[in-house]
Amino acid sequence: MSDYKIPAQTRIGHVHLKVSDLQKSLDFYCGLLGFELMMKYGDQAAFISAGGYHHHIGLNTWQSKGAPPAPEFAPGLYHTAILFPGRKDLAVALKRLLDAGYPVTGASDHGVSEAIYLDDPDQNGVELYWDRPKEQWPVDENGKLTMFTRRLDVEGLLKLAE
Repeated sequence: MSDYKIPAQTRIGHVHLKVSDLQKSLDFYCGLLGFELMMKYGDQAAFISAGGYHHHIGLNTWQSKGAPPAPEFAPGLYHTAILFPGRKDLAVALKRLLDAGYPVTGASDHGVSEAIYLDDPDQNGVELYWDRPKEQWPVDENGKLTMFTRRLDVEGLLKLAE
C-alpha cells in the first residue's frame, strides 16, 4: 500500500445511472426532487444538475430499457447521496416527498449529517442529506470521529419547511 493520498479538494463529480424508463426517471429526479434537465442525448439518455453544472446525474437506457431493477443482494450501487446546502433545504425536500405521497424508506441522524432515504423508480437507493458544520461532528475523547445511526427528529426537521 502506498502513502499516496488523493488531493483533499477532489470531489465526486457525477453519478451515471442505468434506468429502465428515461421519462419516469426524469419525472422523479427533475419533477419531484427538482434537478434541472441540462440536455437529452437522443431518447435514451439525459443529463441533469443542480445550479447549472453540466451534470450531476446522468441517466441512460442504453443497456437497461424496460429491464427489472437490479437484484437487492448483488454487487452494485447502494445509493446515490445528494448533499443539500442546509437543514431547511432538506426539510423542504422531505415535505415535497410527503406531499407527493412518495415512499420514504428511512430517516437517520448520523451525527455528522441528517439523512432521508428513498428509492428512485428503478429501486436505486437515494439518500438526501445535509452535513452539520464540521465543528459539530461527534468525536471521542481522542478526537476521532464517531459517526452513529439514530432516529432522525423528522417532526423537528419538518417544522423548518413551514
